[in-house]
Amino acid sequence: MLTQEEIKTIIPHREPFLLLDEVTELEPGIRGKGKLEIGPTQIWLEGHFPDYPVFPGVLLTEALAQLGSVVVLSQENLQGYIPLFAGLDQVKFRRQVRPGDTVELEIEIIRAKKTFGIGRGRATVEGKTVVDGKLKFALFSGGDSDQN
Repeated sequence: MLTQEEIKTIIPHREPFLLLDEVTELEPGIRGKGKLEIGPTQIWLEGHFPDYPVFPGVLLTEALAQLGSVVVLSQENLQGYIPLFAGLDQVKFRRQVRPGDTVELEIEIIRAKKTFGIGRGRATVEGKTVVDGKLKFALFSGGDSDQN
């Protein structure tokens, strides 16, 4: 299991945009599981929506992407790379996520090259799927000049 502080040694994300509280299972380059606790005071809930707070679906996909980043960047030969979204396919939002929910995240890397890959992810609350789909990612080193 990785704590949030240990996660920060692998991926470059920081508060308030670090959307992983812990990684509960990790097979570098292959798959991972993690958790995100949705607290009532998270900044995202202040305006989405004040009278009926719902955790934004796009941030659920970001949480899955961050877990995928931990899985990929845990490989020794990819340490120090920066992960970026390259696309989303077949992503479906199936339920709302509300304050007090614990989101269970899981991702499997289904295709990977050195600087590009695809993961299949799913997030659940109490065993019910809230979002699932394929996430495409690109990796670049800080010195790459061909980034968009």
